[in-house]
Amino acid sequence: MKANAPGLPVVFVHGMRVSGTMWQPVIDTLGTRHPIAAPDLPGHGSRRGEPFTLAGAVAAVTDAIDALGGRALVVGLSLGGYVAVETAGSHPDRVLGLVAMGCTATPRGLLGAVYRGAARAAARYPQEANRLSAFGFRRTLPGPQAHAMISGGLTCGAMPDVARAVSAMDPLAALAAYPGPVWLVNGERDHFRRDERRFLRACRDGRLIVRPRCGHISGLADTEALARQVRDAAAVVTVGRAGATSIPTHHTASTEGPR
Repeated sequence: MKANAPGLPVVFVHGMRVSGTMWQPVIDTLGTRHPIAAPDLPGHGSRRGEPFTLAGAVAAVTDAIDALGGRALVVGLSLGGYVAVETAGSHPDRVLGLVAMGCTATPRGLLGAVYRGAARAAARYPQEANRLSAFGFRRTLPGPQAHAMISGGLTCGAMPDVARAVSAMDPLAALAAYPGPVWLVNGERDHFRRDERRFLRACRDGRLIVRPRCGHISGLADTEALARQVRDAAAVVTVGRAGATSIPTHHTASTEGPR
């Protein structure tokens, strides 16, 4: 956590089976302007062994927000994106803005069944699944980003609890309940973008950004682009708080590539 900085507080929420360390390259790129937290969710990282629940995950995020002063921009990827969406919908007073990445698929139907089946298989052989996950991260990401994904420990044994919790949630309702600005960010090749237009329509103040040639986690390779996305979102929130009594409802779509 970085404190005593003048910028907008930011809370990063990690994905399934990894930990808050996954965000360290982005945090390092952002520098010290923003107070930052990247908590571990139940069942992950320093909290391995705890049962994962959606309520517990939201509590971890709100505790991190409170530690930064009570209001923050929340940024999440994959599981972290779903948790960030749920946090925004249930605690809109604490979430100044929401950047939800790789989480615009309704977690039901065939995708949900595949997701739960893969989770059960990973939990049956957790050590092997952890090794395969580490191998996959090293093949997909540059060295520093892969190290960040792995360094906090991998916990594939938590995956069934995660799959059940995410499958039971209603992210569209959570987005509809949140009045603040939302950035839905997907890789062009991400299988979790299939319902992105429905998610965008559910937002009161939403934007959709599709990053060309990126997959579900390969977008983490471009740390500068992710840091720029966070800075841009923080700037919009800061201007909105300073110059408007209310944020107008609108929906936009765009694409972003390397600059």
